Amino acid sequence: MPARTLMFQGTGSDVGKSLIVAGLSRAFASRGITVRPFKPQNMSNNAAVTADGGEIGRAQALQARAAGTPPTVHMNPVLLKPQSDVGAQVVVQGRVFGNAKAAAYQQMKRDLLPRVIESYEKLRGEADLILVEGAGSAAEINLRENDIANMGFARAADVPVALIGDIDRGGVIASLVGTKAVLAPDDAAHVVGFIVNRFRGDPALFAAGMERIAQETGWPALGLIPYFADARLLPAEDALALEQGRPVKTGTRARIAVPLLPHIANFDDFDPLDAEPDVEVLRVRPGAALPGDADLIVLPGSKATIADLAALRSAGFDIDLAAHHRRGGLILGLCGGFQMLGRTIADPDGIEGVPGTVEGLGLIDVATTLTAEKRLEPVRGASNDGAPFSGYAMHMGVTAGPDCRRPFARLADGTPEGAVSADGRAIGTYVHGLFADDRQRAAWLARFACGSAAIAYDDLIERTLDSLGAHVAAHLDLDRLLTLAR
Repeated sequence: MPARTLMFQGTGSDVGKSLIVAGLSRAFASRGITVRPFKPQNMSNNAAVTADGGEIGRAQALQARAAGTPPTVHMNPVLLKPQSDVGAQVVVQGRVFGNAKAAAYQQMKRDLLPRVIESYEKLRGEADLILVEGAGSAAEINLRENDIANMGFARAADVPVALIGDIDRGGVIASLVGTKAVLAPDDAAHVVGFIVNRFRGDPALFAAGMERIAQETGWPALGLIPYFADARLLPAEDALALEQGRPVKTGTRARIAVPLLPHIANFDDFDPLDAEPDVEVLRVRPGAALPGDADLIVLPGSKATIADLAALRSAGFDIDLAAHHRRGGLILGLCGGFQMLGRTIADPDGIEGVPGTVEGLGLIDVATTLTAEKRLEPVRGASNDGAPFSGYAMHMGVTAGPDCRRPFARLADGTPEGAVSADGRAIGTYVHGLFADDRQRAAWLARFACGSAAIAYDDLIERTLDSLGAHVAAHLDLDRLLTLAR
């Protein structure tokens, strides 16, 4: 029997759709229900490698984990990864489909809908319940034609929709009522109720607000969900998460600085370090200087390496990096950051824009040539200090040069990986997820006299998902949601 389905759309981006679907995935899975998360179209440079060798948005990988199932490419059949001059890279069912600028993509969507429905039907055949997450705002009527992310999918698949508004940002009554006002009647008919998320304070004080929304829209209230503070412990998908403040730490023993660049990718690489009580992770924006007393500077992954290298130089971060290196400081480049640390980056086929070659930072004696072929796979091995790791590779380009003879690590099959400069102070690797491995993270912290890792990161994520599932279940009627699903 095909699965029941319930879709969750929002009045805007970052209203908590991903978190609510993750929480419901854990809550329903805890009841013994086979759950599959699904997001027809996503836009994110924070992606995850799937069990079937493709890539999907990080949020869908987290939702799959919450549901107790390996992530697959069908959970997010269309992924848009913003680049620079070429627009966005379009990933379809886990593989690169091409590049498209915004206007061209609007026409492309019509041809992608059958692939979206194909993935959805595959999931329906293996689950009891599909929890679908929309993208952006249901009220973006300027994008309604050929839509596959929100009401276009809901109409095509004939699924009911719960609409989520975020009270924490203000104006939630207007945003929910306004969404009803601009939706076409046939679209609005798919909405079976609304949820107000991220409430702080006494719920009784918003009872009249819930009633007014129901009165103005004709949609029933499905729940008022209090703010979930531990959301910061879970991997975020949207770069908007980088704008949020983090708890101030005192008495830390290591400072790690990360320059934030316009096309930063896989920024959840730093979450495990953030979770360590003895570590302060400083995310430094253009306009500020990289701190002179940092124990480690990490250049993060990038979806547009050449453009981000130019942005790094424009911000003066290259000067800060050179000074840090002269003082004997340690620098780590992850994926695109590794490419930036080399002598040159060549883009002969114009994958990132105009064909050509640019100078890198020259801290590692390697050169990179960008290629159309994308490497996507889980990897494991041990770094040259003997510390094991498991992670994943997700990159385009081939890097070679003298410093590759000093690899950062060897993979399980003996293949050398990454490079280390002659002075040992600049390290590059294509492995993402290094710090999520407690063994590897402990080895890095030992360099900074922090001792071993203080947390078990996988256990932390599981406990947080359990708490999130219980939190959502306490404020939404799960039986009612099952009744609304069809």
